[in-house]
Amino acid sequence: MDVVINIFVALHIIGIASLLGGFLTQMKAMSAGTARFVPAMLHGALTMLVTGIVLVGLNQAQGHPVNNIKIGIKLAVLVVILALVYVKRDEETVEKPLFGVVGGLTIANIFIAVLWT
Repeated sequence: MDVVINIFVALHIIGIASLLGGFLTQMKAMSAGTARFVPAMLHGALTMLVTGIVLVGLNQAQGHPVNNIKIGIKLAVLVVILALVYVKRDEETVEKPLFGVVGGLTIANIFIAVLWT
């Protein structure tokens, strides 16, 4: 079972890399006012959502303690990110503040995952 959990952790990390990588590749465009939400950002957020839910289920099934408050906050942040990216995915450009919010929330989600023990 540990191998399965590690596979889903790796997929979760790939999801966050896709979301953050999509954001970082648009930073120059953001300064020019032409940034947009690329498909990698949507796919990364969806991957994080699915793998995160599976990871919580697998850990609870094995009897490992799960910090439900931490998971709830991370889920709420991810749902906001996913909603913003999904709604604005087809627009030619996204406003700088909105694009910055998605990047900030993504980074906040990373820090919550790593620093909250």
